[in-house]
Amino acid sequence: MAPGEGTADTADSEDTAGRTPKDTRKPKDDVLAAVGPRLRVLRRRHGMTLAELAERTGINESTLSRLEGGTRRPTLELLLPLAEVHAVPLDELVGAPRTGDPRIHLRPVTRDGLTYVPLSRPGGVQAHKLLIPPGPDTEPTLRTHEGFEWLYVLAGRLRLILGERTLVLKPGEAAEFDTHVPHWLGPDDDRTVELLVLFGHQGERAHLRAHQGPLGGSTDAPH
Repeated sequence: MAPGEGTADTADSEDTAGRTPKDTRKPKDDVLAAVGPRLRVLRRRHGMTLAELAERTGINESTLSRLEGGTRRPTLELLLPLAEVHAVPLDELVGAPRTGDPRIHLRPVTRDGLTYVPLSRPGGVQAHKLLIPPGPDTEPTLRTHEGFEWLYVLAGRLRLILGERTLVLKPGEAAEFDTHVPHWLGPDDDRTVELLVLFGHQGERAHLRAHQGPLGGSTDAPH
């Protein structure tokens, strides 16, 4: 064997054995870079402007803008009040692996009398329990928005207006529809109707981050 032959192979083996393969390791810089976009998504999900968030956290608007844009490095001092305002665990802000208790902390959101109870974590298709109480006996206003909705009636009787059709769904019945079609939903009688609702990002924005009209009507939320 020539001098030095096998040495490189040995060194390579030791180097490989002593390192985590690049494709299975997430660099710290990548983790930190993802914090800004995640903060922006959370703020918009709650329908807050930068000025409103600054008032609630005590962090100035410029710093918040730079955090979301990735030009300000996130620190524990900045992330703690943001996690508190957004009502999410700190590890969710930084994208840390989930360990321990898998349960989701239910924090109801109320918009114009409609109560949404989140049943899933942020990202992807969202699951919510929706409670719609009886409202004023007024003419329904049909709305449209991007996305789709799937719903399942848990209790009560749901009146669903979809375009020119009116349907009444009882407990145990489900419906799925394209929300580009004008629609409205609410109780069919004087009892609160309870639903399990699934919708994508656009539907979540229309419902949970919008200034809603009576019984499911909505307009765009602030950015």
